[in-house]
Amino acid sequence: MTDKNIRIGELARLTGTKVPTIRYYEQIGLMPEPLRTASNQRVYGEAQVQRLRFIRRCRALGFSIEQICELVELSSETERPCEEVDILTRRHLDEVEAKIADLSALAQDLRALSQRCQGGGLISCCGVLDGLNKSV
Repeated sequence: MTDKNIRIGELARLTGTKVPTIRYYEQIGLMPEPLRTASNQRVYGEAQVQRLRFIRRCRALGFSIEQICELVELSSETERPCEEVDILTRRHLDEVEAKIADLSALAQDLRALSQRCQGGGLISCCGVLDGLNKSV
């Protein structure tokens, strides 16, 4: 792959990112504006491929666009302390763990509700619906 001559469709294919998403990332400044050909077509290089892969990995880990912007900014300021990245990552981890705890409690409630079902009975005697009608 030669540098600086990757078209947007090829960039999308190489990174598994949809073309409108790439354009959106450019629009919000997450991806730098690409160079353009004489016919005004976008052209990208290996640096943009790597940036987009970085963004996709961050998204796969659940980082928000704002957090990814901050990570991208931090990654370009190589003299700043790594602790800043660690703080951002730990904060995100705390959020993920809180969501997991909430989902675990939700699953436990749903299991208990599901156990109220007698199966094969009439809706008028449905334990699940009865449980849903109880105040929390």
